[in-house]
Amino acid sequence: MAPFRPSASVERLVVGLGNPGPAYEGTPHNIGYRVIDELARRHGFARARRGFDGRVAEGPMCGRTVLLLQPTTFMNDSGRSVAAALRAVKLRPGDVLVVHDHIDLPFGRLRLMEGGGSGGHNGLKSITGLVGPGYVRLRVGVDRPPSTDPDVVADFVLSPFRESRAEVDALTAAAADAVELWLDDGLEVAANRINGV
Repeated sequence: MAPFRPSASVERLVVGLGNPGPAYEGTPHNIGYRVIDELARRHGFARARRGFDGRVAEGPMCGRTVLLLQPTTFMNDSGRSVAAALRAVKLRPGDVLVVHDHIDLPFGRLRLMEGGGSGGHNGLKSITGLVGPGYVRLRVGVDRPPSTDPDVVADFVLSPFRESRAEVDALTAAAADAVELWLDDGLEVAANRINGV
């Protein structure tokens, strides 16, 4: 199969962070992957193809041409995939939205913002190191364990959700709604609505 080449009309890049492989499916750390899958399903995107060290698909969404990306580099090297895609579509960082888990938000809460620190998230550290800090982040609250020990935190985000399937599906849908709102109305309007909840 020929290598994936995005069209010149791509206006936004939406990235969902996670780790590849069945061992990580259904874990909080892979909520970004789930949101990308939901957006692709809603908008009838073609099956994802290999590209930019990830799985990638392009199509129309909310009146724009959007590239969806799930890096398959493993979380700590996500920046390599995002930087490659960003170079290919020639967008500025502010046209990139990264969806990721966030342990410092209660389960179900969302926060949309441009820039900011990594909050200890290794995927964000990798992306910021290679593309700079100016991209947009959708932080998806997955709660945190009752410990700050890094090993306990890692085990928490890499273990299956404690919440029910229905609750995880609802969170995934809400996060996909937030991405669509950003595409439709821009960062300021979307952040005011999402962050005020």
